Amino acid sequence: MTSGDNGASTPEDDDPFGYLYADGQANGAQPPTGGYGYPGSVNRVRAVGQRQYGQPQAPAAPYGQVPQQQAYGQPNAHYAAPETMPGGAPPSRQAPMGPGGNGRGRGPNTKVLLIAAVAVVAAVVIGISVAMLGGDDKNNQANNQPSDEPTTSQTASPGQSATTQQPTNPAELPKSDAKALKLEGGAAEASDVKGAKADGGTYVGGFNQVGAAMTWTVDVPSTGKYTLHTDYGVPGADANATLAINGTPQTNPLALKNWTNAPEGDWEKGWTNSFNYIQLNKGTNTIRISCEQGNQCNANFDQLWLTSGWSK
Repeated sequence: MTSGDNGASTPEDDDPFGYLYADGQANGAQPPTGGYGYPGSVNRVRAVGQRQYGQPQAPAAPYGQVPQQQAYGQPNAHYAAPETMPGGAPPSRQAPMGPGGNGRGRGPNTKVLLIAAVAVVAAVVIGISVAMLGGDDKNNQANNQPSDEPTTSQTASPGQSATTQQPTNPAELPKSDAKALKLEGGAAEASDVKGAKADGGTYVGGFNQVGAAMTWTVDVPSTGKYTLHTDYGVPGADANATLAINGTPQTNPLALKNWTNAPEGDWEKGWTNSFNYIQLNKGTNTIRISCEQGNQCNANFDQLWLTSGWSK
């Protein structure tokens, strides 16, 4: 090869697309064979299913001719499904068509689930309500029980006596005018102070001396707690006496206070009442009110009565 002579190399030989031009064709440029018109090209891109490895490939269509198209929806003669190959994936199952043909599986019945949830909530609410009502009943029963630790002798003003609870025992319990009791030691009937509730306005006076006493014998239906109520009058000053049940003096004296705040010496305005907690046995019992050493006994007695339980 000499200077100025490059051999067979010409522009059309260097240009891979020289065959597209008239001068290249005149000089004998030919389109390359194979592929899509590129020199030395290979089959680079194919549609899915057109190539099957390990199988002979279909010859490429001559240049300028359109390869035969496969009809849509028809199987390709050269396509092999993955599941037919050795070790291929198992065929998948299509989910059953749900209502309406949307391809979804039939889901759980939400209406049944909703009804079940409502039933559970209702059961819980009912259980809580029953538990609360049961607790309230127990609390009410506990609150209604009288205390086991009051003093054996307690008194109340006339206003307190007016709110006396009904006896727990419906059986009628004893009530007596003081003049009907067994009197001793100077205690005697009197009627000169107005305002007594006993029949004929007669009450027990003459009590302001040591040894004066009155004893009430009563029968009760059962052993237990009772409340002794006493109507009395004082001359505008507090008084007290000794209370004994079945021969046993109580710890505290019988308080006879001037609850009406009557002026000193005013017996008529001094009528009032009080109550005392006591324990009695079934059958016959004795209740004794007496003036002992240390008592302030200047008082008149009108009526006495019992109620069941320790009421106020």
